[in-house]
Amino acid sequence: MEKRQVVIIGSGPAGYTAGVYAARAQLAPLQYAGYKAGGQLMWTTDVENFPGFPAGKAGPELMSAMREQAQRFGTTIVDEFVSAVDFSARPFKVWTNVPDGIDPESHNFKSEEEFAAYFQAVMQAEPAALADSIIITTGAVSIMTNVPGEQKLFGKGVSTCAVCDAAFYRDKDTIVMGGGDSAMEDTLALTKFAKSVTVVHRRGEFRASKVMQERVLANEKVSVRWHTTLKEILGEDRVTGVIMSTTNPDTGEVMEESVPIDGVFVAIGHRPVSQLFKQALTVDPHGYIVTRQSLSKLGIAAAEEALTDAELVASPTMTSVEGVFAAGDVVDIRYKQAITAAGQGCQAALDAERWLEARG
Repeated sequence: MEKRQVVIIGSGPAGYTAGVYAARAQLAPLQYAGYKAGGQLMWTTDVENFPGFPAGKAGPELMSAMREQAQRFGTTIVDEFVSAVDFSARPFKVWTNVPDGIDPESHNFKSEEEFAAYFQAVMQAEPAALADSIIITTGAVSIMTNVPGEQKLFGKGVSTCAVCDAAFYRDKDTIVMGGGDSAMEDTLALTKFAKSVTVVHRRGEFRASKVMQERVLANEKVSVRWHTTLKEILGEDRVTGVIMSTTNPDTGEVMEESVPIDGVFVAIGHRPVSQLFKQALTVDPHGYIVTRQSLSKLGIAAAEEALTDAELVASPTMTSVEGVFAAGDVVDIRYKQAITAAGQGCQAALDAERWLEARG
């Protein structure tokens, strides 16, 4: 069992940046990057809005460079999944063992009871590490539609990553669900291979950035179904079609139709990977971990309680447990950008450093 001043749980731009700063502060951080190290940017083709790369940078390349930089300064990175934590007393305890027959992806548990049983089973073993402070950067995962056929056909024509799977749909007809930047990026990735891409969006306008919208709408392979949702994904062994429901915004009339299709790409948003911490930390109604800089009533209340004599908020990235910090998409309810995640990772490491120094 190792004991460290700082243990980082998660990776991505927030986790790797926290590693860089914690290591440069001589805190010898131990980072559990998870089974899918690198976060959502591992599935992104080009990151065009990260400063320092005028021509853009492939997501996996950017994450690889950040990881290498954190290691160069002394961060120990382990590609293991943190299966349980105990924040009830310092030093904090971290487990990485996974009992046989239990899904290690904690955010996939179907009930609180199932998760509690899992926690108890994990904690029968000795912790993998002890920590004076913790930085959580577990990020977020894709939200699914939960329509009939989606789960059965996932990986058989249903995907959440066009960047990963677009090449399998050469000369095929595809659908992208969503209206944000992720949906636009998936759409553009598919146009390089697919015969057609239909963007299905429940509203009458996209919420994506103007640049991304313009690129999508200018592509001759793309069509858009406004005010439309999926009712069912059809197929036995592979996706063969979908049932769509379109609402006329003027009359309220609803029309359902069956459309033959080869691939369905779900890009309707993400939810924070926070279930592991819900029993130990304050989270908001959507599952985001609350810190003293969270953009919510809970965050404002936490900030007010942490005001110093100089009327400054002490340790803005601190969670509801002293010594536990959080950064990135597991916290961010608004911005969800690589650069903001990296900035929060920097903040969390600096907050942890100063908090540890104050306690000798």
